Amino acid sequence: MEETYLLNVEGVKKKILHGGRGELPKLQDGSKITFHFQTLKDDFERTVIDDSREAGIPMEIIVGKMFKLEIWETLLSSMRPGEVAEFWCDAIHTGMYALVSRGMRRIAEGRDPLEGQKHRCGMGNMFDYHSTGYDDLDELQRTPQPLIFIMELFRVEEPSAYKRDTWAMSKEEKLAAVPVLHSEGNRLVLRKEFGQAAAKYQEAVICLRNLQAKEKPWEDGWLKLESLVTPLVLNYCQCQLELGEYYEVLEHTTELLQKHNDNAKAYFKRAKAHAAVWNEREAREDFLRVAHLDPSMAAAVKKELKQLGERMRKKHVEDRKRYHGLFQPPRG
Repeated sequence: MEETYLLNVEGVKKKILHGGRGELPKLQDGSKITFHFQTLKDDFERTVIDDSREAGIPMEIIVGKMFKLEIWETLLSSMRPGEVAEFWCDAIHTGMYALVSRGMRRIAEGRDPLEGQKHRCGMGNMFDYHSTGYDDLDELQRTPQPLIFIMELFRVEEPSAYKRDTWAMSKEEKLAAVPVLHSEGNRLVLRKEFGQAAAKYQEAVICLRNLQAKEKPWEDGWLKLESLVTPLVLNYCQCQLELGEYYEVLEHTTELLQKHNDNAKAYFKRAKAHAAVWNEREAREDFLRVAHLDPSMAAAVKKELKQLGERMRKKHVEDRKRYHGLFQPPRG
């Protein structure tokens, strides 16, 4: 089945190679489109530039999330699920393709797609674009030209029909996701599935940190979000204690205490991590600080200090046995 016609967009032609099924999907902000694509030059050889099948996984884009090649949303909106179509696009629509392709190739190679652009102003990033790192893409960047896209549409999912990645969520969606993730983490803890629980708490923290980045530190909005972050970090650290990831606990509790130096629970978890890795002095200091900050935890602190003392005495005895006679002169 081959039918060539013009879309209602200047500089675009479409040829249906294989018909789809059902009605045209209704795209809305947040819809996820899953498809395979092939990009070719409009030359005699129809030189292949990119092919998503070589990476082994389909391409996904989220509608309304400022994908750099806007024309793709237009092309895909004209397709039905299961359809395969070929689109010819004039150079007015393909000028950004080299940059988009560079990002996709770096992801496929396991590299950071934003490498070279981090912490730089827009003008600095523009100068960085003088070379993409790929000769064929540099040629496209120097000489914008028409391109051919062959696309196979698999599915279009509404925002509520799939689990959205944190980066794809709006502010309201992130705030709504946090208590759900917190609850799921708690449920997993009760089942002693600490690794999965930690992942839920971590995802919730990422949602809140993304929102915090848009607030001014220590002002009301930032502090409100921080009050939600703190218990999640503590829950995450408890999971890591259960999993034996003690240095992970030391890192996160120390970071938390740099901002909230009166948090007794953070000191308590850090003390347990110090004790687990034989940092006796640091563990005792943190346990004593817990008892000072929260007298209601004094009994728990007393128990932990007793256990710490017993463990350290046992360790000292074992060390003496292990090294006994090590530096003694040989007999005879």
